[in-house]
Amino acid sequence: MGSSAPAYIVAVGLSLMFFVLLVQFVAWQYGRGVVRSALDEGARSGAPAEAGPGVCEARARDVLGDLLGGAMGDGISVRCIETATEVVAEARVRFRAWMAPSPDWTFRVAATARKETLP
Repeated sequence: MGSSAPAYIVAVGLSLMFFVLLVQFVAWQYGRGVVRSALDEGARSGAPAEAGPGVCEARARDVLGDLLGGAMGDGISVRCIETATEVVAEARVRFRAWMAPSPDWTFRVAATARKETLP
């Protein structure tokens, strides 16, 4: 009877670790989708001809603030580059691992929109 307790504790511990890593993966995928949506929104809002240079970044930060606050949102830096023909919104993202066996997830993503021109 006593010899099965350590095996049970190890099995439950490993199951919980697997569950936490699975939930972390799901949360990271949600965060990636939010970053992508924020960049799309930012690029679209900077595309009108009358939009100023800061409109893109402001809109992207607003979307990120609404959908991804807290510790996950702290590892995201957004910048927008505007040329005569397009607006590019870029983000550098670092999602921190929740547990030691899992590494941090770092990636870059960008969204582009064609800049409107006045006739």
